[in-house]
Amino acid sequence: MDVLVTGGAGFIGGHLAERFVRDGHDVVVLDNFDPYYDVRLKEHNVEAGRAAAADGDGSYRLVEGDVRDAELVAELVTSTDVVSHHAAQAGVRADIDPRKYHEVNVDGTLNVLDAARGTDLRRVVLASSSSVYGTAQYLPYDEAHPTKPVSPYGASKLAAERYGMVYADRYNLPIVALRYFTVYGPRMRPGMAISNFVSRCANGEPPEIYGDGSKTRDFTFVEDIVSVNRTLLESDAADGETMNVGSGGTISIEELAETVRDAMAPELDLIYTTGYDIDAEHTHASVEKAGELLGYEPTRTIEEGVAEFVEWYRENQEWYEPLVRGE
Repeated sequence: MDVLVTGGAGFIGGHLAERFVRDGHDVVVLDNFDPYYDVRLKEHNVEAGRAAAADGDGSYRLVEGDVRDAELVAELVTSTDVVSHHAAQAGVRADIDPRKYHEVNVDGTLNVLDAARGTDLRRVVLASSSSVYGTAQYLPYDEAHPTKPVSPYGASKLAAERYGMVYADRYNLPIVALRYFTVYGPRMRPGMAISNFVSRCANGEPPEIYGDGSKTRDFTFVEDIVSVNRTLLESDAADGETMNVGSGGTISIEELAETVRDAMAPELDLIYTTGYDIDAEHTHASVEKAGELLGYEPTRTIEEGVAEFVEWYRENQEWYEPLVRGE
């Protein structure tokens, strides 16, 4: 099967592209190598995809380009069977002009959707985010929870997924939108809590917590994201649906820091610094819908996932740590 992965040199997209290739698919990756974080990490993701192609039956091709380039997007979309749309301007806290979030996340998605109209594509998978929910009115979030994003990023992801559902309804496009909850794991992008905690502990520095550590998160191991996307590659289920993909569990940031610290350097204390008002107080996914429609079941508790990431970190510390620490 021919698969286009937009944002395929990024964290999630890179894992998807690598797995799809190992499954024997012919993968085209579209990525613009935006320097929002160190592009050397994206280069490692590309290397992983190419290594997968060298090892197996699938193929891997990198196209350096932008989802804002409608002509290029149309050329790639009309030459594939499935579009895994993961290109996005990320960053809830980032000091970025809101128009860039709109241009990349909304206009870029519209380019994908417009190119898909009138084709015989098997599926378009849209990567959305738990950020669409905003302030929790109840937990866990189910898909019926009000969507009131509190960041430009969240607003842009909500607009993109709503356009996707309109195209599914009006133009009969086979589209599924997945709302990811704080994804982590090997090759995760710098600036995330888990990678920061692990890096500091690896260097004998106490984990630094933004705020008082009482905020809670549903952290999702990247292999669970890969699993649900593999299911969608083969299944026709869930067209026109939006669903959560999370761990179904939750942990406070303070408890997360303690989990990392206890696994790596139990002699260290925790330290606290100023938090961010834009961060949601709590996230917690109901994954019942994804379970019913796709058979989705999370495979790692946060403790298991952290242990696996710590092991990977130690094996790859030489090249990965300088990226986390901005060296």
